[in-house]
Amino acid sequence: MRPSLLAAAAASLLVLPACTAHVPAAPRPAAAAASAAASPPQPVALPDRPWADEILYFVLVDRFADGDRTNDEKANPSAPGAFHGGDLTGLTEHLDEIASLGVTAIWVNPLVKNIPGYVSGAGFPDWGYHGYWADDYGKVDPRFGTEESLRAFVNACHARGIRVLLDVVYNHPGYDSHYVFDKATRDWLRSGIRGDCGEDDLTSCVAGLPDWKTERPEVRDFLLDLQIPWAKRFGFDGFRLDTLKHVDHDFWQIHRRRIRAEASPTFFLLGELWGGDRESLDTYFAADEIDAGFDFTFQGNTVGWILGRGRTIAYERYLESRQKVRAGHFLAHFLSSHDVTGAKKMLGGDLDAFGLAAILQLTTAGIPTVFYGEEVGRDIGDWPANRSDMPWGDRDILPGKGKPRSEPLRELYRKVIAVRRAHPALSRGDHAALSVDGDILVFARRLEGDAVVVAVNRGRGPGRVRVTVPQAWTGAAVADVLTGEPIEVRDGSADIALAGRSARILAPAAGKTSP
Repeated sequence: MRPSLLAAAAASLLVLPACTAHVPAAPRPAAAAASAAASPPQPVALPDRPWADEILYFVLVDRFADGDRTNDEKANPSAPGAFHGGDLTGLTEHLDEIASLGVTAIWVNPLVKNIPGYVSGAGFPDWGYHGYWADDYGKVDPRFGTEESLRAFVNACHARGIRVLLDVVYNHPGYDSHYVFDKATRDWLRSGIRGDCGEDDLTSCVAGLPDWKTERPEVRDFLLDLQIPWAKRFGFDGFRLDTLKHVDHDFWQIHRRRIRAEASPTFFLLGELWGGDRESLDTYFAADEIDAGFDFTFQGNTVGWILGRGRTIAYERYLESRQKVRAGHFLAHFLSSHDVTGAKKMLGGDLDAFGLAAILQLTTAGIPTVFYGEEVGRDIGDWPANRSDMPWGDRDILPGKGKPRSEPLRELYRKVIAVRRAHPALSRGDHAALSVDGDILVFARRLEGDAVVVAVNRGRGPGRVRVTVPQAWTGAAVADVLTGEPIEVRDGSADIALAGRSARILAPAAGKTSP
């Protein structure tokens, strides 16, 4: 019987040559990284890489790494709603923790100056450590860093070939923001103080937050004039757009035209439509308002299938349906986020089961989005526990020093990301079912001459399946690229043995032919 996913990952660092052709070079020494962080930003030509090929990593800056203790104003890592001290300097200093996974794009939370105090509606003091409660759209929040540290971060990412997306909020400022009381802006907001919050998506005060009257041209221009300049000012490659459905389509269409004219014709826009899926997002795709949107259906469907809820054929049809996205647009799928309970918790903390979910996420259509620390088994529970600190184990990095982490899980992520980057079929290829019997799912991803077969056993006991292999493999020696184990192909088919709660990813071994 083959070992479990994590035991196999821990046993070997092997990645076959076929899976390293497009993997970035090893991280630079720490001294070089520090030099890059300290140097003034210089334009860096990023690889001409399709957005379909990106692997996105989402970071809450305050919860990652504290690199500058001087900006830890009222930080209290033991309080769930307080600032914990993470900042842009710390993120830059430990950027190779992310880059060495093979990640190609990073999304950071809003970095504008947030409200100075806290709110208590959650039952505990809750601060704007997440960045979504703006008080001044024109400034970087000093608790995250300075303009210089932000430029250094973007520059360090670009030096590693990593794109950077900034989270931007147009729907609302923070609770008791000065915008609510300033005579120049107070009439531009609906709020509980005024008693004029509506009941529909466009006029409601989401979570009690003041609601910008974005339907008014003067309000729209005010917000766009303040936030679009961040794109060029700091060199961002795209925006993640918060609360998409709470702002009308006219706003998003004007935003798209202006961002292309004022930032870049290729500036990427990723939208958050709460509960969004392929069909509901298509309204925004059809109007060319965004390039991609979050697929809120992936987590539940994937966790449900791994837990044995529903037939394998139904889950396979769901995966296949995710390809049917309007040309030139993408779904971004996640297993965990700052707004939902993490998949690992939903799977009862079973790391082997979560490893299956990660493999499915990284081998199916869309832009896989990794939430910081889930690659090392961070406990991403119900809110506010889904915003816990990045686990650093015994490394002397605050605020997550001493928090346990799984290196075998991280190694599994690294391997599967390397496979995805080496095989364009996994990001841009078609999806075809090969076997949907019982607890075992086998599918192929194919793009021109490239083909990969993924086999996943959700059952706790071992299983075996024989499948027809892609014609592109004719004459090639085949291996499980997670372990390097050769796979015999005879008469156009392969017999695949799977331990309980395990997966195999099959592809031709580079430079080898079948006997």
